[in-house]
Amino acid sequence: MTFSLSAARRDAAHFIDGAFTQGGTGKFYDNICPVDGSRIGAVPEGGRAEIDAAVKAARAALDGPWGRMSLNERSALLGKVAAEINRRFDEFLAAECLDTGKPASLASHIDIPRGAANFTMFTDVAKTVSTECFTTPTPDGNGAMNYALRRPRGVIAVISPWNLPLLLMTWKVGPALALGNTVVVKPSEATPLTATLLGEVMNSVGVPKGVYNVVHGFGGNSAGEFLTQHPGVNGITFTGSTRSGEALMREAARGVRPVSLELGGKNPALVFADADLDKAIEGTMRSAFANCGQVCLGTERIYVERPVFDEFVARLKLGAEGLKFGSPEDPAANLGPLVSEQHRKKVLSYYARAVAEGATIITGGGVPDMPGELAGGAWVQPTIWTGLPDDASVVNEEIFGPCCHIRPFDTEEEAIRLANATPYGLAASVWTENLSRAHRVAARMEVGICWVNSWFLRDLRTAFGGAKASGIGREGGVHSLEFYTEITNVCVKL
Repeated sequence: MTFSLSAARRDAAHFIDGAFTQGGTGKFYDNICPVDGSRIGAVPEGGRAEIDAAVKAARAALDGPWGRMSLNERSALLGKVAAEINRRFDEFLAAECLDTGKPASLASHIDIPRGAANFTMFTDVAKTVSTECFTTPTPDGNGAMNYALRRPRGVIAVISPWNLPLLLMTWKVGPALALGNTVVVKPSEATPLTATLLGEVMNSVGVPKGVYNVVHGFGGNSAGEFLTQHPGVNGITFTGSTRSGEALMREAARGVRPVSLELGGKNPALVFADADLDKAIEGTMRSAFANCGQVCLGTERIYVERPVFDEFVARLKLGAEGLKFGSPEDPAANLGPLVSEQHRKKVLSYYARAVAEGATIITGGGVPDMPGELAGGAWVQPTIWTGLPDDASVVNEEIFGPCCHIRPFDTEEEAIRLANATPYGLAASVWTENLSRAHRVAARMEVGICWVNSWFLRDLRTAFGGAKASGIGREGGVHSLEFYTEITNVCVKL
């Protein structure tokens, strides 16, 4: 792996109708590297005109060559997209690390490979999933045949987050394009580079212009809001906060556009006394601190059965204190900064609130001393608390940082009640060597995904999404077909 962060520094650009443009608003903002606070480059802020141009280009592509392509032809093109991402692997890796600050050891194994794989996996699904066919009796005895046809939904607005920028953007763009739609992407304002770079890939492999469009900007009164308001958009898919999801749903109500929402979480882990503690510690280290805690599926609430509570806390403390801060290029680094100074202020406000609410700080709780230029980055310490009441804000509100609260429990019923005592319902982890308990507890978790003796183990064919305030709809495998296509039932009288 050879990549250069300095070589990846560049200005971002909108990508509309197959061309890069700075747009006409005259508004720009600085893209800041969270590793050291340095300026990466300028990013244009799109307005209504840029969104309108992108949506019109996407509509024209549906009515043009892209709309006339067969599934096999689209699949071949998207296979080339995946291959080109992999060929330019180091460029994508450098851009992703520069925007997010995450260690290359993480991004090179998850973000970029998964980002490429999303283009091939969903074409395989599209090729193999059948539709319904029924024979129907009729009064005259001749019968009728009903069969279903899938067609693309149309122009899809893709609003993607900053924590896994390429992976989560292509998680939506991959199935949308595989099923014949076109897209207008509004990436997070904090991480514009890989969405821009993907435009170069689309052009280089011959994807028709207008199929993939990118407009940069912010949410309210900017590109994000203008995109969700545009009457030419046929569906909106969004990953982000629950509050933003609620605002998006209000916009989608105009024109009755469907939405797919993967929203916030305050995910629990349940550690029973019969668990393999080596596995539980290793898994919880990742679920609480990987990507500096900026993972929607991460664990911020940990409930440990009382006989092993003290040992678990002590061992997790040792693990957290053994994490190594460092820049993305440092092969020994396994903890990067938060994505921005703004987000660091939010996380540190929760660190202060935990103390005010009476937490016992097991480790962390502040800002590490970083050497040289790294002192200007958005670094925070991995933090563990105990002793907070169940109604504490730190126990109930999503923080999205490298932190967790650990609380003891005494019975299985108590553990289940505590885990489900949240408005969120994205993910949970259950650690036990008792097979009956594993099935029993998992079945009662009010979440979209429950891991048993693992975390972040994903089969992309399975359903992914949240319950309660964590979202609407499911993505992955055949489940993505439901959002990205419309079904027409054809009834033929025989």
